[in-house]
Amino acid sequence: MSKSQVQIFDTTLRDGEQVPGCKLNTPEKLIIAERLDELGVDIIEAGFPISSPGDFNSVVEIAKLVKNATVCGLTRANKKDIDAAAQALEHAVKPRIHTGIGTSESHIRYKFNSTPEKILERAVEAVSYAKSFVEDIEFYAEDAGRTDNEFLAKVCEEVIKAGATVLNIPDTTGYCLPEEYGAKMTYLKENVKGIENVVLSCHCHNDLGLATANSIAGVQAGARQIECTINGIGERAGNTSLEEVVMIMKQHPYLNLDTNINTQLLYSTSQMVQHHMGILVQPNKAVVGENAFAHSSGIHQDGVIKNRETYEIMDPSDVGVTESSIVLTARSGRAALAYRAKKIGFDLTKLELDKVYPEFLKCADYQKEVEDEDIEKIVKSVRAQLEKIAS
Repeated sequence: MSKSQVQIFDTTLRDGEQVPGCKLNTPEKLIIAERLDELGVDIIEAGFPISSPGDFNSVVEIAKLVKNATVCGLTRANKKDIDAAAQALEHAVKPRIHTGIGTSESHIRYKFNSTPEKILERAVEAVSYAKSFVEDIEFYAEDAGRTDNEFLAKVCEEVIKAGATVLNIPDTTGYCLPEEYGAKMTYLKENVKGIENVVLSCHCHNDLGLATANSIAGVQAGARQIECTINGIGERAGNTSLEEVVMIMKQHPYLNLDTNINTQLLYSTSQMVQHHMGILVQPNKAVVGENAFAHSSGIHQDGVIKNRETYEIMDPSDVGVTESSIVLTARSGRAALAYRAKKIGFDLTKLELDKVYPEFLKCADYQKEVEDEDIEKIVKSVRAQLEKIAS
């Protein structure tokens, strides 16, 4: 069975940049945008042009730079925003305007002090107006995760008639469970006239740690675009992590889903974004964290040394990591110690290993992690003692 293509919509430069304390200048955004294009993302959300002169200029320059991906600008559902986005995207090879409005009862009542009827009218007007500038229009129903399905379906149907080409169904507050989010996609697929002519998109937040799971549930239910960020950065607890959803689809071939991402660039792209944004990647971050391919337990180390697949479901090289890491601690066994010693040029005999191992444990208890230079000192000391005894 041929695999179905899932579009990767990267919003690192828009939603990702909304992290408190993070501010990229235009040259830095261009460096990241160029890498995202090289990485193979299908859509780059370059920014929110109306928000500031700097953001407007960044979108203009990214639109000029990017050659392969669609370049997208975010707007609210008003003409001034859309005018700014259209102007900023003039030089894009493939421009997209991303417009929308909140559709949940909470947003309608408290954010807009409005009614469902007026919100629907504003949604249609925004899409129609944006369509007068570019062909590719994405509509977001903000807080769709908490929006009544019947009303959401009505909004989706009307914006499709107005010219929307992509429907973004955001779990803006990260509240949905995967089965709920997947069921919402299924409901829309079954109840929105014309939905077969547009792309359904997942935009999930990580407030309860479910962004990746919800996005995968969404594409399993028929969505064909995932909106995500490098390292999962974004508002509050972050957005769906690009590297996670891409590798889930790669590692689970039975899903029959594929992307255009060059996965071997994932680790270096993660490091690039960390450097420019100043937002550190947690060591235990899936796929790209410092410990993602590191093993410190003796049982795990022994298994990985014998066959990497005993404890690793991904080949490190698939994401651009050179090799698995055997971290020597007090939990490490003889096999791991012998393995690391051999890597630095010491092929230990059984007798030598029996003598070296207790000294290694003393060192590990004292300093928690044993480095190559520590092993070298211990081995040389033990060998000197053995030579002295032998003589």
